[in-house]
Amino acid sequence: MKAVRFVTKVSETGTIQIPNSPTLFDQEVEVIVFPKATKGKKSMKATEFVNKWAGFFNDSDTKKQKFDYLSEKYK
Repeated sequence: MKAVRFVTKVSETGTIQIPNSPTLFDQEVEVIVFPKATKGKKSMKATEFVNKWAGFFNDSDTKKQKFDYLSEKYK
């Protein structure tokens, strides 16, 4: 039997509505419940951003550094 996936909400009384699917009629099923993860995106303050990326944004010559690195690596 193929697996069936659906998203639903547990009611205030603790019941779950299963979709009307004739393939499930008179079948023994296994039910696994995963609470849906909340998407809490934390916004970053400007000072936190600067502290996190300090040193990354600078005026160094990255092409020369890449060339030197690859030249050393593939001698």
